Amino acid sequence: MNPDRRSFRFSVDASAEIAPESKPSATVSVRTTEISLHGCYLETPSPFAELTPVFLKIFYENEYFESKGMVIYVKPAVGMGVEFRELKPHCKVVLQRWILAALRRKSKSD
Repeated sequence: MNPDRRSFRFSVDASAEIAPESKPSATVSVRTTEISLHGCYLETPSPFAELTPVFLKIFYENEYFESKGMVIYVKPAVGMGVEFRELKPHCKVVLQRWILAALRRKSKSD
């Protein structure tokens, strides 16, 4: 895992789509397994290269979140960590709601 994380990540199981900014039509379906206020981890057998600028959409609990991002680390044939960039206000609210729900679930399970 990346030792430079800026915040805690929470487990999630959500579908997502990611595409390089240079080829926005080259969308790849992936799974989001961890999420934080600053980024997420995406499982995929074909991760993009480190430092690739991307467009990302995450679909969870009848809502979606979208952001530009940057691949900050790669686990070959397993997945990639993406840092969010340029969050729209609506998407920031959705992300905060998901994080709050994850915190509530975690506190109930402890």
